[in-house]
Amino acid sequence: MFDTLLIANRGEIACRVAATARRMGLRTVAVYSDADANARHVAACDQAVYIGGSEPRASYLRADAILQAAIDTGAGAIHPGYGFLSENEAFAEAAEKAGIAFVGPPASAIAAMGSKSAAKSLMEKAGVPLVPGYHGDNQDPQFLKTQADGIGYPVLIKASAGGGGKGMRVVESSGAFLDALASCQREAASSFGDDRVLIERYLQKPRHIEIQVFADTHGNCVYLFERDCSVQRRHQKVIEEAPAPGMTEERRRAMGEAAVAAARAVGYVGAGTVEFISEPDGRFYFMEMNTRLQVEHPVTEMITGHDLVEWQLRVAAGQPLPARQEDLRINGHAIEARIYAENPEKGFLPSIGTLAYLGLPPHTAFANADVRVDGGVRTGDTITPFYDPMIAKLIVHGADRDQARARMLQALAQTQAVGVQTNVAFLSRLMQDSAFAAADLDTGLIERQRATLLPEPQAASAAVLALASAAVLVRQGLAQPGPQTAGKGPSDPWDARDGWRLGNQYQRHLQWVDNGETRRVTVARQGGAWTLDAGSGAQPFLWRSHASANPNLAYGLRITLAGHESAGTVVLHADRAHVFGEGGVHVLELYDPLAHAQDTQGEHGGGLTAPMPGKIISISVKAGDTVEKGQPLLVMEAMKMEHTISAPADGRVEEVFYGVGDQVTEGAELVSIGA
Repeated sequence: MFDTLLIANRGEIACRVAATARRMGLRTVAVYSDADANARHVAACDQAVYIGGSEPRASYLRADAILQAAIDTGAGAIHPGYGFLSENEAFAEAAEKAGIAFVGPPASAIAAMGSKSAAKSLMEKAGVPLVPGYHGDNQDPQFLKTQADGIGYPVLIKASAGGGGKGMRVVESSGAFLDALASCQREAASSFGDDRVLIERYLQKPRHIEIQVFADTHGNCVYLFERDCSVQRRHQKVIEEAPAPGMTEERRRAMGEAAVAAARAVGYVGAGTVEFISEPDGRFYFMEMNTRLQVEHPVTEMITGHDLVEWQLRVAAGQPLPARQEDLRINGHAIEARIYAENPEKGFLPSIGTLAYLGLPPHTAFANADVRVDGGVRTGDTITPFYDPMIAKLIVHGADRDQARARMLQALAQTQAVGVQTNVAFLSRLMQDSAFAAADLDTGLIERQRATLLPEPQAASAAVLALASAAVLVRQGLAQPGPQTAGKGPSDPWDARDGWRLGNQYQRHLQWVDNGETRRVTVARQGGAWTLDAGSGAQPFLWRSHASANPNLAYGLRITLAGHESAGTVVLHADRAHVFGEGGVHVLELYDPLAHAQDTQGEHGGGLTAPMPGKIISISVKAGDTVEKGQPLLVMEAMKMEHTISAPADGRVEEVFYGVGDQVTEGAELVSIGA
């Protein structure tokens, strides 16, 4: 076994690998970019090496810099994580030539499965069923369009070297094909350095089921059962679970054996995932093989009890697999939810910013966990536009799916992030959705259930307003005795913090801005009795605060308003109250009339602004052009994904403020359109 491991990645996977390596007694080396100098994965390792600029091409995609870091630190092995160079055959080959173990398959296996087109051709020869499509080398746009027309719409364009939903588009008609193809090719080139694509028939109501395989250098190969990854947005997984609901033993064995056969066909070694797409009648088709560990590997660990990273390290050191096929069993059910910094209500656009506060549910180590958290960021860290905006993964285990789903709901209720927008409330709604609860799963579930999963914003309830107001009072040092201290007042009356005033009266007026609407709240004390008026008259009001992870920022509260109890955590940050309770989060702004006295309403009404920081990669209009509502104006790239900015109404372009290649900040005016 090597004694030093270099982790050629960042974020939660780097932290995850570092934890297992430490448990195995290995020394770990992190690599980092300008954006990651103070990142959590750097602190998690014994040593850290700087490898370049913030953009992946200047750091985490620099095979030469990472390999040199391994040589300089005496690392005996490199763990590539997932993404970046994890499926780069040249990197694996270079490590091997340098005498450093690559924790993954041989370069030949990566080459065989790294191209979706080549992999499908290989599977076709092996008799594995494939979705009808074109997987060849001819990348001429008109030729590809002819192929798509012949397959029949809708079709799916996919980057040949892709993954994670990048470089993928569903095309509904022949007329939309060429624009979608160009967008896919740009995104594929940016994300993977390879703009080749393949085309397939887009299946209706498909399920995405994948098989975890593992092979060693001694000829052993097993499958560790399946994961259902059907719940997706933008072709990227949101929820993963194991085992797949409704899976029969016969079908599980058939898919598992097919996956093992695929791995053996390319001389596979290490952890890999064979992905299938399944139709409602149970027929399944080979989609691709990911020659690396997957983001969703923890659900497999939870149901099997095996640490897959430890398996990877042992196999890379030449040891045999720790278990045979007949030794493997499924225990219970596991669900993983990916916590992203993004705005579901705005098309799941990534959210950039600093995590002013991050609260996570109580969790234990992987071995016997009911709740597990894999994370790569901490309070104070910044979610940048350079990398995937995942904050953490929540993984729960239960005796069955219903118990796992209930535990996930509880874990989500205890997950609190301030400073960026997140998908936590969306995930909570998803866990409670009737289709998800009934395991009526397919890749279109989110879009199909959009009305309930992405409802219109609701006005804050009186309880939410009361929680926010109570937090303000507590922050100002105003305490109200709870049951445990009732009748035990301070020995010195000057120590009392109960709002006493001359005349025995206290009154505080608060103005909260709730989704653009001003909500007025009055908290009053008359004698020893408190009331709160949130617009429906004064009602009896009590509150108690309890300790929180960050008492200077977050306030754990339990209130009683008109006899009804509510509990929640309120984070006060930058004149806003983030109220975590009632199954979600409600953000209220504390309005200060003096601070807003000089505000004007003279904003330019015809401007189009950047929804996030990013780079302009395509502009299709110029000053003087006449545009129609919905017409694409320009394309931005952020976090390896493209975002099209379209005209909100008919008009005339007055000015384009940026050029192709320019970096823009969130809120920057991009185009001015007049009547």
